[in-house]
Amino acid sequence: MGQEVERARTAVAKAKENKRVAVVSSGDPGVYGMAGVVLEVAAHEKATVSVDIIPGVTAATAAAAVLGAPLVGDFAVVSLSDLLTPWKLIEERLNAAAKADFVIVLYNPQSQGRKEPLASAHQILLKYRSPDTPVGIVRAVGRDDEKVVITTLGNLLDHEIDMATTIVVGNSATRVINEKMVTPRGYDLLKN
Repeated sequence: MGQEVERARTAVAKAKENKRVAVVSSGDPGVYGMAGVVLEVAAHEKATVSVDIIPGVTAATAAAAVLGAPLVGDFAVVSLSDLLTPWKLIEERLNAAAKADFVIVLYNPQSQGRKEPLASAHQILLKYRSPDTPVGIVRAVGRDDEKVVITTLGNLLDHEIDMATTIVVGNSATRVINEKMVTPRGYDLLKN
């Protein structure tokens, strides 16, 4: 974190030298990843280089897969990192998404020195959701030390959460079925 612009500048400079360059980004490079800054740097430097963006798997969709099927309808993704986005704007987005009953995926929830954003987000979510709302907590999704917990919004803060954690907060329809989070899409299961 913090070296993205320099990484993009280095990649663009090498590409301008007619070298093949790959900028590696975790998850999907277009979702809180390196694609945007590389495109911005290339445009700022008036570089006439081709930029191909190869899609990846987002933490949101990877976490959803291990939790069950919480994202089968509309959902919102919000980063709780105020490093590049003012906290006031993050609060507005959380309020809007929670009020609209989106399933909400939280990125960058907290670190050793940053506990307040998650605590504040928790209070915002509780204004619109029941404490019994299912919540999935996935740490290090897809890695050897992956840890998956399904809990409730009321108990969210009782669990180990860090910057490598993705949190999926269900909406008013989300349920736990056979130990998996499911947000029903609305299919009529009784129909012949």
